[in-house]
Amino acid sequence: MTLSVALMGTDLIGQARTGTGKTLAFGIPVLQRSVVSTDPAYADLPQGKPQALIVAPTRELALQVSNDLHLASKDLGLRVLTVYGGVGYDTQLDTLESGVDIVVGTPGRLIDLANRKALDLSHVHAVVLDEADEMLDLGFLPDVQRLLGMTPETRQTMLFSATMPAAIVALARTHMRHPMNIRAESSYDTTMVPATAQFIYQAHDLDKPEIIGRVLQAEDAGKIIVFTRTKRQAQRVADDLAERGFSASPLHGDMAQVAREKALAKFREDKIRVLVATDVAARGIDVAGVSHVINYTCPEDDKTYVHRIGRTGRAGASGIAITFVDWADLHRWKMINKTLDLPFEEPQETYSTSEHLYHDQGIAPGTKGRIVDPAPVERKPREDRGDRGGDRRGSGERPPRNRDRDRSRTRTRSGAAASGEATTTTEAPASPAGTSDAPAGEGAPRSRNRRRRSRGGGGGTGGDTTPQPV
Repeated sequence: MTLSVALMGTDLIGQARTGTGKTLAFGIPVLQRSVVSTDPAYADLPQGKPQALIVAPTRELALQVSNDLHLASKDLGLRVLTVYGGVGYDTQLDTLESGVDIVVGTPGRLIDLANRKALDLSHVHAVVLDEADEMLDLGFLPDVQRLLGMTPETRQTMLFSATMPAAIVALARTHMRHPMNIRAESSYDTTMVPATAQFIYQAHDLDKPEIIGRVLQAEDAGKIIVFTRTKRQAQRVADDLAERGFSASPLHGDMAQVAREKALAKFREDKIRVLVATDVAARGIDVAGVSHVINYTCPEDDKTYVHRIGRTGRAGASGIAITFVDWADLHRWKMINKTLDLPFEEPQETYSTSEHLYHDQGIAPGTKGRIVDPAPVERKPREDRGDRGGDRRGSGERPPRNRDRDRSRTRTRSGAAASGEATTTTEAPASPAGTSDAPAGEGAPRSRNRRRRSRGGGGGTGGDTTPQPV
């Protein structure tokens, strides 16, 4: 629907449900309207300057768009460069210096390269904003406006997204010239893929890994994406599934960019079966063979729900979307259910042993959520816990403590032993104050004398309180 309009150079706003091929809707016009090196008009262009700019909200989406454009422009000879954060600048700077035709990137790195004077956007003929509403959610709207200010006013602007918030509409009115709005559906509630079966379960957090383990052994279970709300939760769930014997890998923002690319590549190549991701993978990631999408926690809003479950049931295939709703998130789910006009206002309370779970997902009776035995927990015997002088019950029994020896003391004055003083021990209970059973000179403890001041101001020691004559 958009090709005929986009090929004429008209500004357009494309809105359709996720998984319907929006990438080629703007990719083909961008490639067709770019001048190839074999064209005589190529000599009139600034050498090495980008002819088109495509902005994506996430690194994964930028890589996917770039790969699609590489494949489509293989016979044209157009040079496509992908720029994103998390990696070094050297390779990107060298490629820009040698010359590129189309740049695909994330807003932050694009602005960094423009500030370094390495990226010149003053000659682009087309700007594409892919998943524009996600840029708004991630706070990239000021960066996008700044990038648009670096491009010519005569450019063609194409904006694509599954949803169209008011802020994006305002952006379109400011930076687009008489755009044509092309909407593939008649209402918002059809933005979900109709071939995706949806199941909403009210589940306990501690039972969710067991449920996922049993769903992985369902009849038609293929590759599965599990979406979590936080990075730590994604890491924890991936580790739990791996411990149960399933090939799983996390995908979140705390991972290095190289590790994220490897995890996604292994998932595409069927080397891992479960990808536990935050919403960084919810937008535009197109992976073939994803049979299930599981929302480990209730999505934040209806837009997040639509984009998450859109990772399955793509390109005419069928899929299954399972959403776990905690007791504390019931009100949030009811808002999503009402907005999307879904028939799941009261999620069914579900446990890993519930019969309806086996029936809904096609799980064989008796299936457990673990395919390997848990690793045995090694516990040290009590006699091996630390070196505490040996066990009193074993051969290394500690000798009894000699309290008389341990409590012997030596009287000192200013750090040195006092003359005429002997070492005293506490062999017998102390005598009452002022008395002593031992004769003088045999080490008997001395009574402590208190200093008393005379009324006349003279100082005295011992018990002498006689006033001194003036």
